[in-house]
Amino acid sequence: MLTTDFVPGAPNWLDLGTPDTDAAGAFYTSLFGWTWESAGPEAGGYGFFKKDRRTVAAVGPLHEEGARPAWTPYFRTTDAEATAAVVAEAGGAVRAAPFDVFDEGRMAQFTDPGGARFAVWQPGRTQGLEAVTEQGTLCWVELHTPDPVTNLAFYHTVFGWDAEEMSFSGGTYTVLSTGGRGGEGSFGGMAQLQQGHDVAQWLPYVEVADCDLVVDRAEKLGGAVLMPAMTAEDIGRMAWLADPSGAHFAVITSANPATTAS
Repeated sequence: MLTTDFVPGAPNWLDLGTPDTDAAGAFYTSLFGWTWESAGPEAGGYGFFKKDRRTVAAVGPLHEEGARPAWTPYFRTTDAEATAAVVAEAGGAVRAAPFDVFDEGRMAQFTDPGGARFAVWQPGRTQGLEAVTEQGTLCWVELHTPDPVTNLAFYHTVFGWDAEEMSFSGGTYTVLSTGGRGGEGSFGGMAQLQQGHDVAQWLPYVEVADCDLVVDRAEKLGGAVLMPAMTAEDIGRMAWLADPSGAHFAVITSANPATTAS
């Protein structure tokens, strides 16, 4: 289960790169009941989404040439430079070399061998998100990739993740967990990129009280439905969405929601 006990390799931050931060702020605050706070003029337009005054995600303008609107998960590292070196050696690309974010921490941005973008956060004053798993917060991250086998090997090399393959009627799904923690360390999954979807990506899931209600609200706010709400036995009811700028994300009403607030 994803928690704020951010062990190495666990997701500890999530942000949205978008061409219009004001529009994104309006969409997500209306959709999830979040508030949106600027990080200040020195942060270059970066800001935080909050729930009950706790940071649950962040948003900032796109800076890379040709970058598309997208959510990016960050994974905890104790040494951003060492992780960047392993990423390069393992076949990934370093898009942004490690750099300090004031005294809050150190970050770097990468692309995996399948083309999905991700990042790492080495904590300074900021350890990571202040709430996860409960309603209105990040509860799962899912990689959609054209080559699950190659990418599983890549991430195992970089983060030491464990994996458990599960079969279902439509194929296989790989559950990911931080090394040596078993089911308690599970935080996400990996699946084959579906035909007709040409963008490898990490898809964040937000826990919600009523999946169908949120899907309806997203459409009314100008978002799009990528996968209509569906129920997976013993997992929950989920849907894939895109915000008005085209950034993809998912929502889920879990069948067995976590009982402990993070």
